[in-house]
Amino acid sequence: MKYLMMIYGNTEKWSSLPQEEWKALTEKVDAYSRPLLESGEMLSGFGLADADRARVVRSRPGGTIVTDGPYLETKEYMASGYLLDVASEARALEIAATHPYAAEESIELWPIEHEARA
Repeated sequence: MKYLMMIYGNTEKWSSLPQEEWKALTEKVDAYSRPLLESGEMLSGFGLADADRARVVRSRPGGTIVTDGPYLETKEYMASGYLLDVASEARALEIAATHPYAAEESIELWPIEHEARA
């Protein structure tokens, strides 16, 4: 079963961290991710740029509109994600619960129902 694990961030919170603390957190996440990659349960993982660098693209009659975004009602935004391929939902939940940011940020786990194929 494949899942998208989305980890939310908060620009104010993360930008207030001293550089050394940010580096230590990144190393902790890398150490957490390594065994998941080696086991094949994690297909990929990624960290996104801050929300102020995101863009919203809308194709409409007459042209494409590109705006700054996202326009969220909260301070949180999708900060990183993991593509998981695990034996069960229970295992996906275990992986999400043990992520280093689980105690700090919200983590959403979405089952993947359709995957594009070449």
